[in-house]
Amino acid sequence: MVLAHNGVLFLDELPEFQPPALEALRQPMESGEAVIARANHHVTYPAWFQLVAAMNPCKCGMSGKAGHVCRRGPRCSSDHQARISGPLLDRIDIQIELTAVRASDLTLPPPSENSAEVAARVAAARTIQRERFAQLGLNGLRTNAQLDGTVLEQLARPDANGLALLSQAADALNLSARGYHRVLRLARTLTDLDGRESVSRINIAEAISYRQKLASFQQAA
Repeated sequence: MVLAHNGVLFLDELPEFQPPALEALRQPMESGEAVIARANHHVTYPAWFQLVAAMNPCKCGMSGKAGHVCRRGPRCSSDHQARISGPLLDRIDIQIELTAVRASDLTLPPPSENSAEVAARVAAARTIQRERFAQLGLNGLRTNAQLDGTVLEQLARPDANGLALLSQAADALNLSARGYHRVLRLARTLTDLDGRESVSRINIAEAISYRQKLASFQQAA
């Protein structure tokens, strides 16, 4: 994780990593630092990274596929997914389930927004964030990912409708305090990507939708 400082840490087949290795990611994902403790010595390394992970829904990767019947039943999927702890999932802001790509999908037209356009929109959002932090004298911050506490609640406070939706979702999805703040932080970033100032209900709704997979994991557990 230290080698991924200021970059992306990509973990493919996430459940195949040993649980202690995955749990060791939790604190660096919060603080941006990796602390190594040995006897009477502690060494701290910078480890501010963006975690991207991928996994199959079950060991064979066929769970949920139309026409497929697993001999082990739903337990194969639940056991496989249970290798990822709830506290680690709680730190992953965007969780999306994708269907398998079919051969016919390859003939579809390209997306309306290409990679260059997306990159330009992301760069504009980062500029908005840096300028906002500079105006508030928060020169040590560069992105919304570093926001926390009262500063986050100040800069990401949604309008009345958005706040009502967030309150309802917090109860319905049993959001932790960390999850609540991560929804706010993500909604602030979605608003910046849209080039708007005020966090609205639609931004809150989109941020919440990315945590639906976590809710299903918790119910299965």
